[in-house]
Amino acid sequence: MQRRQFLTFAAASLAAPALATAQGQRVLRFIPHADLAVVDPALSAAYVTRNHAYLVFDTLYGLDAQYQARPQMLAGDAAEADGKRWTLTLRDGLRFHDGEPVLARDCVASLRRWGRRDDLGRTLFSIVEELAAPDDRRIVFRLRQPFPMLPFALGKTSGLVCAMMPARIADGDPDRPIAEVVGSGPYRFKADERVAGDRVVYERFAAYRPREDGAGEGTAGAKLTHFDRVEWKVISDASTAGAALRAGEVDWWELPSADMLPLLRRSRGIKVEVLDPSGYMGSLRLNHLHGPTANRDIRRAMLAAIAQRDVMMATGGTDPALWRDGVGFFCPETPLANDAGLTAATAPRDRAAVRRALVAAGYAGEPLLLMSPSDLQLNATASEVAADALRQGGMTVDFAAMDWGTLLQRRNKREPVPQGGWHAYIAFNTGADLLNPAVHPMLRGDGRSGVYGWSESAAIEALRDAWFSAPDLAAQQTIARRLQDEAFGHVPYIPLGQVAQLTACRGDLSGMLKGVPVFWNIRRG
Repeated sequence: MQRRQFLTFAAASLAAPALATAQGQRVLRFIPHADLAVVDPALSAAYVTRNHAYLVFDTLYGLDAQYQARPQMLAGDAAEADGKRWTLTLRDGLRFHDGEPVLARDCVASLRRWGRRDDLGRTLFSIVEELAAPDDRRIVFRLRQPFPMLPFALGKTSGLVCAMMPARIADGDPDRPIAEVVGSGPYRFKADERVAGDRVVYERFAAYRPREDGAGEGTAGAKLTHFDRVEWKVISDASTAGAALRAGEVDWWELPSADMLPLLRRSRGIKVEVLDPSGYMGSLRLNHLHGPTANRDIRRAMLAAIAQRDVMMATGGTDPALWRDGVGFFCPETPLANDAGLTAATAPRDRAAVRRALVAAGYAGEPLLLMSPSDLQLNATASEVAADALRQGGMTVDFAAMDWGTLLQRRNKREPVPQGGWHAYIAFNTGADLLNPAVHPMLRGDGRSGVYGWSESAAIEALRDAWFSAPDLAAQQTIARRLQDEAFGHVPYIPLGQVAQLTACRGDLSGMLKGVPVFWNIRRG
């Protein structure tokens, strides 16, 4: 089966370079960590959608390697009226893929669409008095109170990408997928060449105008493209993906599995590097609306059942330099990381104590539906370890394997399991997503109005609000300790540790930027 898949792929790949060479095209072939299920950047925070978005859409701001916001589509910005009025001025010559110029009113419509759904976007728009486009190049925010994080909010890589698109598209129903994928980014989406479950194709946008100042860094600076086409090839089997990379049939494998890394490191012409220095942070997401996970005391018992070390060794391998346990709710080695309440995650695991805690919590053996993406080895491996730990702790686990795209669709459902809902699943976020309460997607308590899991905690929300109002870093750190301590008691989700985010590519590729996978700056040779 695997050999047949590889041979089929190899034959197709051998034909494709011949055609590309005949046309004089430079092609970058990439294996994404999952198939692209959602092409609308305002409808999904899945990383595969984010990576797609940065190819097709541009953003008003980008983030550099230090997570600082820098103007991207903007010629400049100005904060006036004690920070309650922001004027953003577009660069000259920006165009959408349909040939139309990028105008301020397009950006206003895009901002409103993004602000309806993104977590930090909703926080920003809750204090927006007016958002207007007084002319074709200026975007003006009038706020009820200062919001110094505005550039960061519009340029962050976590959550939903604040992607700019034509107003005729952005003005549609924000709860319905966009009908056309039209951006102003460095590559055009080739909808006519997309094959679900197999490939996604992007073509260089000749009219794209990169910034003339600042080298490319993260999602900021000059976005210089050195390939005419970027082709994503979806290969879920790790052995097949590794064979394709070693044979030169693909150039870049975004997320190689841990068991393939030793072979790839020994292979000539292959480089294995850290892609994002902030790593991947594992989490067991919990549904707070239905089933056993709706019971706080059962969530605490589940936390006590799972050893971070076991999950991280299974996903990151035996080299302790590639993973870290004893991790709380903030990314390690960042300003807000702390040890408050951490003994809940680091204390020795005691299965008998877990069973007693479950009985005391009223657990009576009802099944816990744990979704597991069979096409993402990192998540699937962690899911197996967590399921085993929960079973040994006395829980009945219904292990539901499915592809990642199906999981993403199912996690939207708020109905009970018999009506298609869920109880738990494991996901991995980059550490940059867990830097602080402003971007942290799961450290919330806003209930049904919030993100998947729908955790409700007035205490967590109050502390998050206090963090936004803190006058300096020291005050923010004090609040972060209180917030983490509260989270270990409420358990909005279960932290599972941090694993290195490694990537593998052909040795003749250079210029790959650190952070989220982007396709500019990379060149061959």
